[in-house]
Amino acid sequence: MTYDLIIQGGTIVDGSGNAAYRGDIAIKDGVIAAIGAVEGSARETIDASGALVTPGFVDIHCHYDGQVSWDPDLMPSSVHGVTTAVMGSCGVGFAPVHVRDRTALIELMEGVEDIPGTALAEGINWRWESFEEYLDAIDDFPHAIDFAAQVPHDSLRVYVMGERALAGEEATDEDIATMRELTRRALEAGAVGFSTGRTDNHRAKSGAPTPASEASIRELQGIAEALHGLGHGVLQAVSDFDMPIAAERFDPEFDVIEAMAAAGGGHRTSISLLQRDADPEQWRRILDRVDAAKERGIDIRVQVAARGIGVMLGFEATFHPFMGFPSYKKIAHLPLAERVAAMRTDAVREAMLAEKSDKVAGDGSPIPPLADRLLAQIDRISMRLFRLGEDPNYEPAPQESLFFEAKRRGITPLAAIYDALLEDEGHQLLYFPIFNYGSMNLDNVEAMLNHPQALPGLSDGGAHVGTICDASFPTFMLTHWVRDRARGRLPVEKVIKMMTRDTAEFIGFHDRGELAVGKRADINVIDLDHLRLHRPRLVRDLPAGGQRLLQDVEGYRATLVAGQVIAREGKLTGARPGRLARLGARAAAN
Repeated sequence: MTYDLIIQGGTIVDGSGNAAYRGDIAIKDGVIAAIGAVEGSARETIDASGALVTPGFVDIHCHYDGQVSWDPDLMPSSVHGVTTAVMGSCGVGFAPVHVRDRTALIELMEGVEDIPGTALAEGINWRWESFEEYLDAIDDFPHAIDFAAQVPHDSLRVYVMGERALAGEEATDEDIATMRELTRRALEAGAVGFSTGRTDNHRAKSGAPTPASEASIRELQGIAEALHGLGHGVLQAVSDFDMPIAAERFDPEFDVIEAMAAAGGGHRTSISLLQRDADPEQWRRILDRVDAAKERGIDIRVQVAARGIGVMLGFEATFHPFMGFPSYKKIAHLPLAERVAAMRTDAVREAMLAEKSDKVAGDGSPIPPLADRLLAQIDRISMRLFRLGEDPNYEPAPQESLFFEAKRRGITPLAAIYDALLEDEGHQLLYFPIFNYGSMNLDNVEAMLNHPQALPGLSDGGAHVGTICDASFPTFMLTHWVRDRARGRLPVEKVIKMMTRDTAEFIGFHDRGELAVGKRADINVIDLDHLRLHRPRLVRDLPAGGQRLLQDVEGYRATLVAGQVIAREGKLTGARPGRLARLGARAAAN
């Protein structure tokens, strides 16, 4: 038989969780035609000797909602083995939308997800009003990878309630009925779920709370009922669980999430799980509630990050510790080279190190209140500030922090931070893991990842473009958790299953996520021994000259989507077989 492509001689980790084995994979017409000892020829072959052959990764927590409307490549995810990206997370997005509310949704996304508003304003073409029209608009040109969309609560609420949503008013019965009907229509058109956001750390550009952040149980239950009778549809939520924690208030907030999940009529729900310093054991209590809900037939999964959840600080990044200092604000408008030159003078250094930061959060600022609390404790947070380095270490020891460097040098922690930021002509990045690092290691993340309800998530692909590049989570799962960690390493079969079949099945995709005859040929060929992450770099390639962090990678020999090679050796090939991955009746019709 003649195939389109054969992947030869690799170690197949098929996504099932079963033991890896040697074999070939033959592809024809975009699907897997044969696995094992393949006989026949092909127009193209890929040598997978010494490499893993895995399903393409399904990332269930992305924010490409605006970018997907103008960008065919969907980097950084597309160069980190992701072949299907699920958008519309955390309740933010751009449909449905009235013309009058477009700016409000841009400012909301800018504040919540750190995506430049100018880039969104210039890049989004707004060829839609309804969610169904949005799906058609983003599916009418080819992309490198597949993508799927959830209905975001914030845009839905603003569409139905207008200014009342922005003012935080409670939804009426009529409002809820309309939101439920619009969600149902979107799901029938191929949307994969509904998402909501309930965290104080998410703020609009103005500093205002997100429209859905205080939605009532009644509203969430009413919208979740849109899933009844459908064969697909998930629910997703992010919540602080009433941070800072008060024991008597913890259960009521989880009750809100559980009530929404129960109202979904048996459909699956996921929530974000992380360790917070204010209550380092809260995540364990959340898992106890998840387990209890599962026993009652309510399936709530937890999305777990691959590493500490934090930010990268630098003069080119969105945040750095001196942004609120009076002396810095005097030179903040200067080009980077001129700022660096000024800060290297004794006069500016002495003045700045003697100052305190002005408030940077609050009205008119998208920066969350957490930033001011941290800046007020700069000596303490320096214990969690690390140079990222060209070979990034995302599990650094305390002794590598700028706090301990300051002690060794006999200077203040603030002075050590100041000097570090000036390195590499001001291009240096500092890593600050805010969450998941209370024990100064990733032992708690290890426990989270091993929980039976865990799903790898929270990569935020497409978001926080000036502060993180966590779209590299899939690569880190392999380099750190499978290969490099000194203790608590995870079997490669388990990690691949988590990132492929588990995430695909959770969303409702049955045509991908596993290497099996008849499945889509979404495939990675990975040289695990040489897989390597580089330090993120800032590029200005967004519309209107907007900047974002991209993280180069080595070790992916090839990534295939529907049988076409979309990336080789960490570089996109220009092939664009990706499209909107719909579920439901509309998917079957396509």
